[in-house]
Amino acid sequence: MTIQQYQTIKQGGPFALVTAPSPKPGKNEVCIRPPAVSLNAIDWKNLLFGALVPSWPAVLGIEGAGIVESVGDGVTSFKPGDEVMNWLQRSQFNGAFQEVYTAQEVAVAKKPAALSFEEATSLPIGYLTAAGAIAIGLKVPFPGFSNANTTHEPPQSILVLGGSSGVGSAAIQLLRIALPSATIITTSSVAHHAHLKSLGASTCLERAAQQDTAALKAATPGGAGVDAIIDAVGASVEAPAVYGALKSDGPKLYSLVITRPGVELPQGVQATLIDGQYILDKEPGAMNYLSRLLEEGKYKLPLKIDVVGKGFQAIQSGLDKIPQHSGTKLVVSL
Repeated sequence: MTIQQYQTIKQGGPFALVTAPSPKPGKNEVCIRPPAVSLNAIDWKNLLFGALVPSWPAVLGIEGAGIVESVGDGVTSFKPGDEVMNWLQRSQFNGAFQEVYTAQEVAVAKKPAALSFEEATSLPIGYLTAAGAIAIGLKVPFPGFSNANTTHEPPQSILVLGGSSGVGSAAIQLLRIALPSATIITTSSVAHHAHLKSLGASTCLERAAQQDTAALKAATPGGAGVDAIIDAVGASVEAPAVYGALKSDGPKLYSLVITRPGVELPQGVQATLIDGQYILDKEPGAMNYLSRLLEEGKYKLPLKIDVVGKGFQAIQSGLDKIPQHSGTKLVVSL
């Protein structure tokens, strides 16, 4: 049997629809047919710069939602016909932009019936990265995680840089779940402030405040600074003033989402680099926890979805929109 892959022929494009063998799941793998896929910044970076593409042609895409086609040995949580959402750690020809792809069981979760495939595909990578930034970087235990770290005093004041990003808006919600009484301060364009407060932010500041240590500290309890920072967008590269928002006698925790090079950390900052895989390595049930939060109504769509088109051909034009969009998640229906 064969499938159609939307291959990127070389760095910068073009794309081509290519017939390829239908994948077969290996041990602990799930094959999924996606009615919808997400477009992420890393897809755009891979297309333009070959950021994580060792050779061409390649199939891009790291996030989808669909129907389970088949499962490999050892898979116990899913069966053919299940509706799921997932992240995948792509390889040369195993990306989301094709008719059937393969994902690790640990990176797959049941799709709540109340969500469309387009809504579900917008969730996994932002949630996983935010969960890692909090549980690993800030050492904050989640009530739904089996490997919760409870040996550290959790931070009570957190600054989330880039609150209107997928990771930032997910982090605000997860922080409020894990730390109900914490002060959560975030930066974003003013157009997103009302939405971010609805997700759990205590205070929203204009993005320009990232360049102003005094403005950041003025928003913290007693003006003393914050215990921790989650940098969802690599803001500190251009705005090192954010480090000054850390409380001088606090733990100085800093979770940095891997988005760009050039970060220089001051002495004394306890920094952790985070991507989507980190939390799955520590907490194999992380995706199941996402499903549970959604089913219980405790977790909302972090971003409004923008369906940019239907069919594989909509992917290329959709990726062109990545640098300009803000506060939305770009999705393609297949």
